[in-house]
Amino acid sequence: MPAVPSGSTPVWALAPAEIRARCRDFLRTQLAAAGCERLVVGLSGGIDSAVAAALATEAIGAARVRGIMMPYATSSAASLTDAQAVAACLGLAVEKVDITPMADAFLAGVPAEARVRRGNVMARCRMIVLYDRSAQDQALVLGTGNRTEGLLGYTTMYGDNACALNPIGQLYKTEVRLLAADFGLPQAVLDKAPSADLWAGQSDEDELGVSYAEVDRLLHHLVDEGLGERQLAALGFAPQLVVRIAARVRAMAFKRRLPPVATMPGRPDPDLAAAAGGGAAT
Repeated sequence: MPAVPSGSTPVWALAPAEIRARCRDFLRTQLAAAGCERLVVGLSGGIDSAVAAALATEAIGAARVRGIMMPYATSSAASLTDAQAVAACLGLAVEKVDITPMADAFLAGVPAEARVRRGNVMARCRMIVLYDRSAQDQALVLGTGNRTEGLLGYTTMYGDNACALNPIGQLYKTEVRLLAADFGLPQAVLDKAPSADLWAGQSDEDELGVSYAEVDRLLHHLVDEGLGERQLAALGFAPQLVVRIAARVRAMAFKRRLPPVATMPGRPDPDLAAAAGGGAAT
């Protein structure tokens, strides 16, 4: 899908200038609260990681952001080229860590046709690399998942959704595209079809069965505005699509939450207690 032209910006999309200002404040505030000065980010060659890295660079400077490229044996060569182009565009120091040896040590027992399982292993190997580098650099891991992926559960738990903070988690894919154009990121990154690059020819939109432009518009009206099926049908959405997407958002709620913990008498949540002025706050 090509980059969204400025003239076709959806009326519901947040303005890039507002997003950039909010993300600058967010990143600086969160880093200060954590007592950290640096960030590490996985650079896949895709638009989400490119925009997250651009926001981080704008907030704290390129010298305090490290990009990590983590290809697997089947990764597209173009992905690596695009990741390097993003790093060069932003002035980032970048490191390449081939995850093939560590992933293959586990994948030897996973059949080739089990694509989702294999993709999850690769995503979690990348998480291990990022958190190791964060410990090495005394840095925080920057998240690169967008709101569309989060609502649809199009993410690997404790893999690509594992991070310390995420500047784009409330941005739809459409808004990420607009932001990429606003930053002037490499055209190849803006023009390429969205893909997790887990196998040759893999496409996000083929897997989802709908374009990001259409599903973003639907999710905005469904989730943000709370419109019902009749109202959505009046806006031109196919009833079958509405039912399918709404069901998926509900089914994937567990990926957006921390694991539930059994409550016990006399054991208050320490963070809620501290926020109320008691417990660890004293």
